[in-house]
Amino acid sequence: MPHTDGPRGGLWLPMITPMRGGEPDLDCAQRLAAWYAAEGVDGLIVLGTTGEGGLLSDAERLSLTEAVCEAVRGAVPVMAGVGAVDTRAVCEQVRRLERFDLAGYLVPPPYYLRVSDEGIAWHVRRVASQTPRALMLYNVPKRTGTSISASLALRLAAHGQVCAIKECDPANMRALAAPSHRHAGLDVYCGEDAAMLDHLLAGGAGAVPAAAHVRPDLFVQLLRLARAGDAAGARALFERLLPMITLLFAAPNPAPVKAALALCGLARDEVRLPLTPVDTALVARIEAALAQLPPRMSLHARAA
Repeated sequence: MPHTDGPRGGLWLPMITPMRGGEPDLDCAQRLAAWYAAEGVDGLIVLGTTGEGGLLSDAERLSLTEAVCEAVRGAVPVMAGVGAVDTRAVCEQVRRLERFDLAGYLVPPPYYLRVSDEGIAWHVRRVASQTPRALMLYNVPKRTGTSISASLALRLAAHGQVCAIKECDPANMRALAAPSHRHAGLDVYCGEDAAMLDHLLAGGAGAVPAAAHVRPDLFVQLLRLARAGDAAGARALFERLLPMITLLFAAPNPAPVKAALALCGLARDEVRLPLTPVDTALVARIEAALAQLPPRMSLHARAA
């Protein structure tokens, strides 16, 4: 049944859409989703920027969402990204996705138009009117051309369904995570992987890191160290992760992430045009960075 619980903190993975021969590879998506759930992520987000959501047809969006929900079978919650230039198109996306047991929707402002605060507020209210589920705002100005200011985000949080924001602007992140706003009903998730540690140590609700695709166990460990107040341990681990994180954003997302997954034998290095794969030089640098990561712990050691 639909619900408005939405995300409740932690590490939410913005899943890629694996491709094979130009089409979504649903078998691979299911394998990845099940693996991420087993690795301890708190939730999955499909159809976002990392998932090439804007390049998928309506039918592909539905089949991918169904496949991921089926793979995790409630072990972790799943959210879906919904975005477009036209608010009516976003509302239609929501109506089509309502058949699935989703935790909610990731909602950026309309792309390209550079709309005003009132335009963003109207857009969010219209999307909310299509569903009883929770909404996570998505502030990513470098992609949409529009910024959701901290004050607007807090105003939108007065709408019961708007319970979280994926924030990619570090200044906004700091403002929203301030103690004075902790009880405003808006959980703040870091959407800028390089700023993840500072956000978690400052008491942020969680993160949505694309870089966690490759070694989700390390990102889960980072979150746990930060929550336990082990700032030194968290910083030491983050310093090991940072070279890889930097390289995974050295070209437009998700191409570097897919290259890294291919190096690990987890997915094909294939994106949908007009996106293009990363060059061989960057692949070599990513491979070298992966080799420098801490070894995987045993399941027994992780449980301890």
